[in-house]
Amino acid sequence: MFKRKLTALDYHNPSGFDCKDETEFRNFIVWLEDQKIRHYKIEDRGNLRNIPSSEWPKAFEKYLQDVNCPFSVQERPECVDWLLGLGVRLEYGDNVEKYRNCPPLAATNNTQKPIDPLINLDINNPDFKAGVTALSNLLQIQRHDDYLVMLKAIRILIQERLTPECIAKANQSKEGLPVALDKHILGFDTGDASLNEAAQILRLLHIEELRELQTRINEAIVAVQAIIADPKTDHRLGKVGR
Repeated sequence: MFKRKLTALDYHNPSGFDCKDETEFRNFIVWLEDQKIRHYKIEDRGNLRNIPSSEWPKAFEKYLQDVNCPFSVQERPECVDWLLGLGVRLEYGDNVEKYRNCPPLAATNNTQKPIDPLINLDINNPDFKAGVTALSNLLQIQRHDDYLVMLKAIRILIQERLTPECIAKANQSKEGLPVALDKHILGFDTGDASLNEAAQILRLLHIEELRELQTRINEAIVAVQAIIADPKTDHRLGKVGR
């Protein structure tokens, strides 16, 4: 997970980086801020650069807050992945023309079938687990012991809720028609005018939900009929069938 982003940012040791090594981790954060992110002014990076200091964790926690990182210091792999993503975005923003003009990788065989990226996936890889966990936290998906299950849940959420069409549909405001509550009979009396009005509103909302449910049921029936209600008639046999 880290190797590709580290390589894209020209990190000196993308293959051997270990975020669990405290010294290496602190040096990496300083390098990333100095070379790529540059959120602080040079004179404000002193606490972050003071790697041996016992106060460095507090400086790093403040740094995460200042760059609006959604993860805490305890979630180190997620923090590293998020900061690397930020660094990649900023690096691209500084060199848009350079990367825009990069030629695409030529396909070695035009007839070659696309390779499923999940075939060689190592579900026990710590980087894979950290990436899935980071995504589930970002999308507010409940954690599961099986990381493949979490990955499938992430895929379903993205396909059903985060496509451009779904977002555009969700942003469309629904304007309903005004309803006169006094024209709708509640059928019972709570003894309180405010409660009666609230009950009327709840009943109308429930009726609206039932109508939507009935519409979906009708759509399902039509869809099923379109599949099965196409019989072949043989008049010689005097019956419906083949």
